[in-house]
Amino acid sequence: MPARLRRRAALCLLAAQPLAVSVTAEAAPESVTLEELSVAGEGRGNGAGGAPSGDTRFGVAAAPGAAALPIERPVGQIVTAVGREAIANRPATSIGSVLLDSPGVTVRQGNGGRDVVISIRGNNARSTGVTRNMVVLEDGFPVTQADGASRFDLVDPRAYSRIDVFRGPQSALFGNYATGGALAFRTRTGREINGYEVGVDAGSYGYLSRYFTVGGASGPFEISLFASDVRGNGYQQHASYDTQTVNLLASYTPTPDNRFTLKVINNEIDANIPGRSSLNQFRINPYQRGCDTGVNAALTGCATFNLLDPVSGQTVAATAAQAGFRRNDRRTIVAGRWEHDIDAQTTWRVQLGFDERNYNQPFFTSSGRGSLPSYSLLTDLTRRGEVFGLPAVGYVALAYSAVDVTASTFTLTALGGARLGPLVALQDALQSNLGGRARLELELSPEWKAVTGISAENTTITGRNRSFAANGTETFPRAIADRRFLNVAPELALVYQPDPTWALRGRVATGYATPSYSSLFVTAAGVPGNNTGLKTQENLGFDLGADWLAIEGLRLSLTGFYEFFRNEFVSQSPGAGLLNYTFNAPASEHRGIELAATYAFAPGWNGVLAYTFDDQVYTDYVEQLSVRRVAPGLPGGFENVTRSFNRAGNRIPGVPDHQLLARLGYDVPAGPLAGLGGFAEVVAQGGYYADNSNLLKIPGYAIVNLNIHYAALLPSGYAKRIDLYGEVRNVLDTVYVASANPLANTLNRDTGLLNGQGALAATVGSIYAGAPRTFVAGMKLSF
Repeated sequence: MPARLRRRAALCLLAAQPLAVSVTAEAAPESVTLEELSVAGEGRGNGAGGAPSGDTRFGVAAAPGAAALPIERPVGQIVTAVGREAIANRPATSIGSVLLDSPGVTVRQGNGGRDVVISIRGNNARSTGVTRNMVVLEDGFPVTQADGASRFDLVDPRAYSRIDVFRGPQSALFGNYATGGALAFRTRTGREINGYEVGVDAGSYGYLSRYFTVGGASGPFEISLFASDVRGNGYQQHASYDTQTVNLLASYTPTPDNRFTLKVINNEIDANIPGRSSLNQFRINPYQRGCDTGVNAALTGCATFNLLDPVSGQTVAATAAQAGFRRNDRRTIVAGRWEHDIDAQTTWRVQLGFDERNYNQPFFTSSGRGSLPSYSLLTDLTRRGEVFGLPAVGYVALAYSAVDVTASTFTLTALGGARLGPLVALQDALQSNLGGRARLELELSPEWKAVTGISAENTTITGRNRSFAANGTETFPRAIADRRFLNVAPELALVYQPDPTWALRGRVATGYATPSYSSLFVTAAGVPGNNTGLKTQENLGFDLGADWLAIEGLRLSLTGFYEFFRNEFVSQSPGAGLLNYTFNAPASEHRGIELAATYAFAPGWNGVLAYTFDDQVYTDYVEQLSVRRVAPGLPGGFENVTRSFNRAGNRIPGVPDHQLLARLGYDVPAGPLAGLGGFAEVVAQGGYYADNSNLLKIPGYAIVNLNIHYAALLPSGYAKRIDLYGEVRNVLDTVYVASANPLANTLNRDTGLLNGQGALAATVGSIYAGAPRTFVAGMKLSF
C-alpha cells in the first residue's frame, strides 16, 4: 500500500475511535441532547441553524426521543435553508430561481424545458448539461446516481417545503462527489398539506403548469402525493417542451419505535433542443429566431452544425430546427427506509433505493441513447450519549451504490426529424461505490461545540468503449476501463456561541470526486475514445464565519472560504457539436466570501440578500495544444505542431466572480388588505472567461423581477384558501447569456500560433440566451 494511503487509513482509525466510544456509551438523559445553534446558518423561513422549528424529519413524524440524522441538525456545517415562502407565493417555473436565495449558488440554463445546472461555490459552473460535484438527496434518499450525475428535470418546486444547501467540501458526510456541497430537498408531508390543493399557472411563450397535491395523516399512516403537467413553447426557437412529474411520500408507523417510509418519483420529458450559438451569433440573434434553415446563417446569426447527409456521404450545415434536435428522457426512483429505535437514545436505519434513468438525446452532431439502472443501500446508527462526561451525538454509516450502464452513440443526420446515421460507439460499464462514514458531535461546554467526521470509500469502474467506422466495422484498439479509487475525507469543525445572538464558526474539511464512466470515454477531440487516465478530484477547504442577530429583525451571516484543489475536473468543448471532454488540472485554488442577510425592518417589510464573491485560479497547469499545420515545403504538405501554455494564475473558465440576489418585499400585515403583498428583486452575475487562456469573456448581467401575490382564507364554501400571484421576470427586457459552454483554445492551422479572441467568439456550440421579459400568473385553491 502506498505511504499516502497508509497515512489516510491511520487517520480513519484515529477518527473512528472516539465515535465508537460515543456509540457504546451509556445512554444519557434527554437533557444532554446536543441542541442546534440558533444562528448557525442562513436561510428564509426558519429560526435556527438552517433547520426549521418543530419536526425536521424526512417525511416521518418520529417519537420525540428518536435520534435525528446529522443532515437534519447540521452542527458546524455551512448550510442555507430555503423555506416554503420562497416557493409558495410565486410561479416558480424551475428550481433555479428558488435556489438563488442561497449564497454560493450559481444557475445555468440546461438542455430543454425546466432543466437547469446547479453549482455550489462554482464547482459545477463549467457544466452545461448534467450536474456534478455535489450530492443531491430528496427526503433523505439519493437523487445523485452512482456515477455522480444529477439532473433537475424531475424537480418541480411546488412539491417541496424546504431545500437545504450545504456549501463547501462535504465528503465526510455525503461521500463521493460532494466536493462542492450537497442539496437536500424536503417534500411537503401529509400533515403539512392536510387536504388537497389544485393550481394552475400560465404565462408567456405558451407556458402552462397544472398541478395537484393531496396529503394527510390517519392513525399510523401518513401520505402526500404531488403531480404536475408542465409545458411551454420556450422563448428560443425550437425549444418547446412537455414534462410530467409524480412525487409520492408515504410513511407507516406501526409502533412508536418502528417507522417505514416509501418514496416514489417519476418524470418524463419530451423537449425540443435549440442550438447553442457562438458569442457572435448571440449578439446578432440571441434567441435563434427565424432559423428554420441555415440559409444566410452568417447574416441571420443562426447556429448551424455540420451533419451527415447519408445520400451524398458529405456533411451539410443544418440548424437545430432543421435537424430536429430533441430529448426524450424518463426517470423513475423507488426507495424505502426502515427506522428502528433501539432505545430512547439510539436509532438504526436501513434504506434501499432503485433509480432508473433512460435517455434518448439526438441533438448537436450525435445522438446518445442509454439505460442507467442504479441501486443504493445505506445503513446507519445514530446514538446520543456522553463521551468523557460530555454530551455527544455519534453517527456511523455504511453505504453502497452502483450503476449499470448501457449506452450508444449514433451520428445525427441532416435529414430532419432527429433521424440517425451510423453507429459511432457502444459503451457498457459498471460503476460502484462502497464506503463507511463516521461523525461525532461533542458539546465541550455550553459555549463550545466541536464536530469531527471522516469517510473512506472505494470506487470501482469497469467497462469498455467500442468505436465504429462509417461502414459499421469496429475500430481498434478498444478503450478499456478497469479503475479503482480509494479516498478518505476527514472533517473538523468548531462553533463558539457565548450568546444566543451571535456565533463564530470554523471548519476544515475535504472532498473527493472520482471520474464518471462517461468522462473516461471521450477524448480531447470531442469524440468517443480513450480517456481512462483521469484521476480523482480532491479538495481541502477552510471556512471561517460568523452569524449575528445584530438588531431586532436583522440577521447577518458572513463566511470566508479558501479551498485547495488537486486534479480538478475541468470540462470544455473542442468545437461545434462535439462532445465535452474532461481533463485534470493538477492544482487550483478557490477563494471567496458569502454573505446572507434578512431584515424585517418594519411591520410587513422584509429584505433578503444573498451575495457571493468567488475567485478561482489555476496554480499548476501546463496545457498542450496541437495542430496539423499547413507546410507546403515539407513532404505531404503538413507538419504536426505542439505548443505548451502555462495557465498558472489564469482564472478557471465558467465561474462568475460575483453573484447577487437582492429582494425587497412588503406584505400587508393587517386590515382588509391583509394577505396582499409583493416584492422587487435584482439578480446579478459578473462576467467570466470562456477559455483557459482568458481571451474571451462572457459578459455579466443584471435583471429585475417584480411579483405581486394575494392569499386569503375563504369564509364559506368548499375551498378553505385561495392563493393568487403574478410575476414579471426581466422587466427591463435585458438580453443576457444564461449558459455558456467553456471553449477549448486552439492553434491556427496556417501559422501554428494560438488563435485569438475572434476565433473563440466565432465558435458555435457555446451559448444559450436568458429569457426575455416574461409574465406568469397563477392561482391555487386549498380544500
